[in-house]
Amino acid sequence: MTACPTGIAHTYMAAEKLAQAAESLGHSMKVETQGSIGAENVLSDNDVSEADGIIIAADKDVDRSRFVGKRVLVVGVADGIHRPQRLIEQVLDAPVYEGDGSGAGRGGASGAAASGGGGGGGSKGRSVTYKALMNGVSYMIPFVVVGGLLIAVSLALGGDTTSKGIVIPDDSFWKTVNDIGSVGFELMIPALSGYIAYAIADRPALVPGMVGGWIAAHGELYDSEAGAGFIGAIVTGFLAGYLVLWIKRVKVPKFVQPIMPIIVIPIVATSALGLFFIYVLGEPISWVFEQLTDWLGGLTGTSAAVLGIILGLMIAFDMGGPVNKTAFLFGAGLVSKNPEVMGACAAAIPVPPLGQGLATLLRRRMFDDQERETGLAALFMGFFGITEGAIPFAAARPARVIPANMVGGAVAGAIAGVASVEDNVPHGGRLWRCSVRLVGCRCSLSRWWWVRR
Repeated sequence: MTACPTGIAHTYMAAEKLAQAAESLGHSMKVETQGSIGAENVLSDNDVSEADGIIIAADKDVDRSRFVGKRVLVVGVADGIHRPQRLIEQVLDAPVYEGDGSGAGRGGASGAAASGGGGGGGSKGRSVTYKALMNGVSYMIPFVVVGGLLIAVSLALGGDTTSKGIVIPDDSFWKTVNDIGSVGFELMIPALSGYIAYAIADRPALVPGMVGGWIAAHGELYDSEAGAGFIGAIVTGFLAGYLVLWIKRVKVPKFVQPIMPIIVIPIVATSALGLFFIYVLGEPISWVFEQLTDWLGGLTGTSAAVLGIILGLMIAFDMGGPVNKTAFLFGAGLVSKNPEVMGACAAAIPVPPLGQGLATLLRRRMFDDQERETGLAALFMGFFGITEGAIPFAAARPARVIPANMVGGAVAGAIAGVASVEDNVPHGGRLWRCSVRLVGCRCSLSRWWWVRR
């Protein structure tokens, strides 16, 4: 069985290499692929029962329950591409999978141990955390692409330039298209959180993860003017997953066991996570939002370049989260009195999606097929000031992408501040601001290419 987070290139490359290696060694092999369009060439019960061993070359969580009693070797998908013959030889000595909690069981430390035991170290670093994060990202990408492109198209074809920015008439067809796109964006954060939780603790964790992500994205539930964004969704996803994993281990009477995964676990985990986020995490988030706003207010008399750098850093940090929203609302509030502040914000807003999109075009070999497609969508969204187009890249590799975005945003904000770029509306603006944005994108690209090496 082969699977990768995006389910496009590596899934099928590994399947082909394994099949070729089996044929050259004189073995009969059937390979099930779990790609972006679903499972293909599915292993039947008869296939599993007659198999001498099962090789799972996957960088995301897959269901292993049907392999109980068989020798199972779990490795990363890269091992299936680069070391197929070695895997075929090793699977004959792999441990027998006895279900959750043993051998190559689903998730947890045992699964990681099984991976390391046979893959020759190829799957080191492919931890449960990494697989869970990539699982969430792979399910989030369609929401980002569909929602972002529908919003961008509706603004381009149906938007009118007014004193308040680009506005779509309420009674127009394009307003409906924009609303549909907004729904896609609304579901983006819950999907990320829900499928991170699902990868950790299976189906019972899906609802707690999604509800937790929805709460994280809606600051009004905990008296914050901005939600916690995709960073909050990552937090709620892991909290939900490990909370459900812990509840699963609690011993309960036999008559309760049948309703545990359907009723007890989802209700208890959803309630506990929701209340914890609203009453424990929500207050600090709201406090940080207020403190950032007050702090920015005290900077209005400082150097325009310094203020531009700070605003650019904040805009590019969490892309729609509380820090981003604080900077944007601060700039929007000063549009009438000091449009240069909004000018710095507007220059930094499209840098993350434009930078990531251009990177996938100019250095294609550094990205897989799914990332290139996501990059094109991000590039298109960046033209319309939709910062969230870069979220899939940041969620997948936060330690690399976020600093690169922040460097580009800071440079764009600083140049806008020095050049006294003005923006008299919170959304939209003159085309000549593109030169400032492109400089920021160039810095973001340079930083991104450097960390990818």
